[in-house]
Amino acid sequence: MAIPVGLGMPAAPPPVLAPRRKTRQLDVGGVGVGSDHPVSVQSMTTTKTADINATLQQIAELTASGCQIVRVAVPDTDDAEALPVIARKSQIPVIADIHFQPRYVFAAIDAGCAAVRVNPGNIKKFDDKVGEIARAAKGAGIPIRIGVNAGSLDKRLLAKYGKATPEALVESALWECSLFEEHDFRDIKISVKHNDPVVMVRAYELLAAQCDYPLHLGVTEAGPAFQGTIKSAVAFGALLSQGIGDTIRVSLSAPPVEEVKVGNQILESLNLKQRGLEIVSCPSCGRAQVDVYKLADEVTAGLDGLEVPLRVAVMGCVVNGPGEAREADLGVASGNGKGQIFVKGQVVKTVPESQIVETLIEEALRLAGEMRPSGEQTDDGVPSGPPVVSVS
Repeated sequence: MAIPVGLGMPAAPPPVLAPRRKTRQLDVGGVGVGSDHPVSVQSMTTTKTADINATLQQIAELTASGCQIVRVAVPDTDDAEALPVIARKSQIPVIADIHFQPRYVFAAIDAGCAAVRVNPGNIKKFDDKVGEIARAAKGAGIPIRIGVNAGSLDKRLLAKYGKATPEALVESALWECSLFEEHDFRDIKISVKHNDPVVMVRAYELLAAQCDYPLHLGVTEAGPAFQGTIKSAVAFGALLSQGIGDTIRVSLSAPPVEEVKVGNQILESLNLKQRGLEIVSCPSCGRAQVDVYKLADEVTAGLDGLEVPLRVAVMGCVVNGPGEAREADLGVASGNGKGQIFVKGQVVKTVPESQIVETLIEEALRLAGEMRPSGEQTDDGVPSGPPVVSVS
């Protein structure tokens, strides 16, 4: 009888820092949004929406990278006219992003978009149109996101508060919600974005305490990839660790696929999303006897595209290496020109340093091939699940 190798998920769900804040529930084109559903990752296309082929191509790339909902900009008539085809052919729900012209809200609803995002602060006489928008959205059965931004806050609130304070952002959002509520429309999601993570976090904390609407998290204009990733991770981590947040969008001055990768990684790190491929590797130090950076990069590249949850440990010395490698589904502890290969805590072979990467990739692919859908059992009766590979 084969010796069972436990690669399954733990019997209990992985721990989270706090239970989700209870919210109303929304259906965004088949994606559940709210506390009864997983936190979802969004992004926004960078193409001209009127260029239907380019927009659909980018949506396909975002979908492949793990994006669950996509937003497209609708600044003019050509973009509005492209919405029916895009909404119909997109693999994931499409949200129309509307600014300045309320007539595009109705065009998006008629086009079959899954939701509409409106920014009340820069739509002329928006409050006068709320009743009409509410009736149209309710008739089509689609939600509205009220998206308040620090850079386009209503002038009345800027005059009252002097600048885009957390209190100003929240007052703007709740005021607009109250106008929709007057028309018995409550299929609403809210965002109150700011470029300063501290202001943004406080705004969402205040908002979460004052309503039960689902919240879309975002640090607006977060900056280039490195800076924006840090700011978003800090802000999202602070809120999600309190159970606040139902959808997220990482705003980077980078290709939107990178936004999705960062967003998914944030959720995985907080156990809010099942982990996929995870490389555990040491930062290297004077004890390292191999080039850990090179090893980790080569293993990561070799396993790129692997879609099963797998933790691989790549370790470079004998101090922490064996322990970390044992804790991973798959790992290597390197030193003295060779590497010990571990599978779920057991040394299965020792190979020369030149064969470490090749061996890890082979073992990872073998383990992935043996995996079953979560909860399904192998021939040995062992529940299958994500393998873990560690590199040190």
